[in-house]
Amino acid sequence: MEQLVRRAKSHDKEAFEDLMQAQAQSMYKVAKAILKNDQDVLDAMQETALTCWEKIGTLKQERYFKTWLIRILINHCNEICRQRSHTVLNEVMPEKGRLEESFLNVEWDDFLSGLDRKHRTVVILYYVQGFKTREIAEILKVNESTVRSRLAAARQKMEMLYEKNALAGRRFSGRNTG
Repeated sequence: MEQLVRRAKSHDKEAFEDLMQAQAQSMYKVAKAILKNDQDVLDAMQETALTCWEKIGTLKQERYFKTWLIRILINHCNEICRQRSHTVLNEVMPEKGRLEESFLNVEWDDFLSGLDRKHRTVVILYYVQGFKTREIAEILKVNESTVRSRLAAARQKMEMLYEKNALAGRRFSGRNTG
């Protein structure tokens, strides 16, 4: 990948397209966890690709390309969220679109939807994308201890959701609750 990044830095369009294609699934998962709406996800991915193409020369170390890319993506997702929050409050939000099962399964999405955006983001970056807490802190521009505490809070919330679902019998059967 570092060789592709070097080629892309010299404005090799084919190398850049290969990089974007290789990162598309990762970008989708992160953006979907933040935005939920497929059209917003696609907008964020497109804006991220454009920003990366324009600013790839500013990337100092090729090995950090994915971290750099995801940081840019998250910034675009946050901007879309800010823009959306400025819309008229009476406007009806569109129904949640069909979830792409090849990327996230329905049960996982149920748990993620129970988390707020900052917790959902760290969960996706840590568990789905495999970033270390240090890398997530760099991406989100927060302290590493903040990332760890968000992960702990997210785990606790997800555990509560799991137990609630188990007790309600929605997802799990055969558990004796007393």
